[in-house]
Amino acid sequence: MITGTGRAACHHGEILQGVFLDGRGRHRRGLVTLPMAEPVTEAVFEARPGYAPDRVETDPPGRIKAARAAALAVAECAAAAHVPACGGVLRLRGGAPAGLGMGSSTSDVTAAVRAVCAGYGTEPDPGAVARIAVAAEGASDPIMLGERALLFAQREGRVLEDLGAPLPPMTAVGCLTGGGRPVDTLTLGGRPHPADTALYEELRADLRAAVAAGDAAGVGRVATESAVLNQRVLPKAELGTLRGVARLCGAVGVQIAHSGNVAGVLFDSRDPDLRARTEAARAQLRREGLTPTRVFSTPRRTDGERTWTTTCARPLADLI
Repeated sequence: MITGTGRAACHHGEILQGVFLDGRGRHRRGLVTLPMAEPVTEAVFEARPGYAPDRVETDPPGRIKAARAAALAVAECAAAAHVPACGGVLRLRGGAPAGLGMGSSTSDVTAAVRAVCAGYGTEPDPGAVARIAVAAEGASDPIMLGERALLFAQREGRVLEDLGAPLPPMTAVGCLTGGGRPVDTLTLGGRPHPADTALYEELRADLRAAVAAGDAAGVGRVATESAVLNQRVLPKAELGTLRGVARLCGAVGVQIAHSGNVAGVLFDSRDPDLRARTEAARAQLRREGLTPTRVFSTPRRTDGERTWTTTCARPLADLI
């Protein structure tokens, strides 16, 4: 029996999201996420002979996007292995709450595809995972694409720009806005307007320079400006409060989920006063009526590799 396991992390919203130009000068929606080492979705896929290829049952029930992605992966893996395709049971554990802008569905989808690939004994191609994710979800995050900061076209499943390195070491004090209400990403009425492309292209250039220099303060400025611009898309009444907390506690900026209700106050992880600053931010958020949810840092390297993701199977240049 074919059985495979897979896992994938989530993220904490975005550093930057808006409308950008692709290599042909066309307007494209894109984003750069703030990665987290956890929470993690863990998936187990068990093929069931006799099930139709598109029949994938999920445990817990109702994980429709993950089931759709698993079925798409089964079709591709079976064709590549020259074996009959059959559906099965997909078990999912962990992950982030849905609707908060943490990439919960992309984490489910990525873990599911990796589980199917593992069952068939194949290495999941990150470009194929991204394509399947968009087909299954309608829009996706770049969770499956490795450790570097990427400007990703979320509705096309392709990289608009590899920013050249991971984000610099940063620590976020997370909280919820909007009372923690879920947001349906695909039904948001507002969206960044192509007329604002020049503004977003400036932020893209600033972020590129900050990533290259390992400049956490530069990343924080971009994230804050992107959050301000997003007020026209998904207004957050608490944004002014978050910015005030950031100024008071010596943070480098704030970041938000541009299509969800998580947000964070950002610090340079190399700040010698980091612990005191994050504790002050937690206390001030509470005083302002915002309950801190977590304190986390951008994932760090271990023996030359990140612990939160697998290495890409082929160069990112092939995905652009």
